[in-house]
Amino acid sequence: MIRKWIVTGAGLLWVALGVGSGAGKLWAASQAAQDQAKPGYTMPEYNAYKDADAEPNPQQKVAKLDAFVKQYNASTLMPYIYRDYYTTYMALKNFAQVIEYTDRMIALGDKIDMNGRLEAYYIRAQAFYMGMADKTLQTPDALTKARDASLAGLKTVDALKKPDAATDAQFDQQKKGVKVLFNSVAALASTSMKDYAAAAGYYKAVLSITPDDAVSHYRLGIVNLLMTPPASTDGFWELARAIDLKIPNDAQVRAYLKNQIIRYQQPSCDKLVDDQMNELLTLAATAADRPATLNVPSTADLQKARDDTANFIPSLVAGGDAGKTMWLASCGLEYPDVGVRIMEAPAVDGDTVTLKVFRGTTPEEIEAATTSNMIVKIDGQPEAKRLEKDAVVRFTGTLVAYTQSPFMLTWDKAKINTEDLPEEKGPKKAPVRKAPAKKAPATN
Repeated sequence: MIRKWIVTGAGLLWVALGVGSGAGKLWAASQAAQDQAKPGYTMPEYNAYKDADAEPNPQQKVAKLDAFVKQYNASTLMPYIYRDYYTTYMALKNFAQVIEYTDRMIALGDKIDMNGRLEAYYIRAQAFYMGMADKTLQTPDALTKARDASLAGLKTVDALKKPDAATDAQFDQQKKGVKVLFNSVAALASTSMKDYAAAAGYYKAVLSITPDDAVSHYRLGIVNLLMTPPASTDGFWELARAIDLKIPNDAQVRAYLKNQIIRYQQPSCDKLVDDQMNELLTLAATAADRPATLNVPSTADLQKARDDTANFIPSLVAGGDAGKTMWLASCGLEYPDVGVRIMEAPAVDGDTVTLKVFRGTTPEEIEAATTSNMIVKIDGQPEAKRLEKDAVVRFTGTLVAYTQSPFMLTWDKAKINTEDLPEEKGPKKAPVRKAPAKKAPATN
């Protein structure tokens, strides 16, 4: 979207202003008439300018412009010469030189009118945007000048008078494209200067004009995450919006979003990060602005939930944001000596013993329970099959699954505290039979 505005925005505005696109037609007709009425140049100067201006070969044109400047460096035709310089260097994709000559044009001050100044600011912004890979445009001085020039360009646009031939709606629409470029360049320069808060403001200005610009949503998400402290939830939201708006390199942006959430939360269950991403993408597909209720818990939030052991079960039962945070904090963690009551006889499948148990917040609740609220899978402890219904035991296991309604927690890789295992019952001993008493020998 930004590149579309870069290519077409200025052309639309220059048409509205009545400014031709050909070389030498920088100003409106009134400015040209003034120059002709009061020529401040000689005929040799004019002929030298016209010769350079008409040269179709870019390299030869630059050579002729250099010759003109060498001979007539104080000429009143210098604004036209500078324009020929920067339009030619733009064609040659020599963006540093474009910027040099637009700056020379702007430095002429009152010698050029507002329209000419606006075009110079716009071409300068184009050159910076398209030439950002040039290291000479990434120095602190170059970045500061790029941002300052863009802000000056915005002021010039706001001060511009509507041409009689255009309606208010047409003129406002045409100015939007120019504002998109100026704000984008100010944002990019601010980002390179590590002024992330300012960059975020400029990207928001871009999005107020082009709300479906996926690239600007992505860049706004990046600067939100780079702030100190990061505006993390805002950053995640903007990245999700970029994905939903079909940003190029979608897979890389998805991977970046997931990695940033993992870094922000450091959860133990990666699947929950995928669940959060799906939730974000679903919301971002149906809402242009981040819902005020959207909350992505941080590492600190998760640790606080882990420390709140008294509300472990109540929070999960209640659900909502508290339940979501508690589950993020708990999933994948190993808990020691969890006290439960066995609600059914163990189910045995090979080396795996599965228990249906109940865990409550008080002994009275555990005693009164009639159904289970936890499933405990025990591996490598065959003696657990000796456990009986209603036995109260302790186990150490990893929490792996949760449903709120009906409430159920699932534990894996569990082991029963050996102190709670019943002793193995040996085989019953056969009753000892007494030998029959011997009869006394008969006596005569």
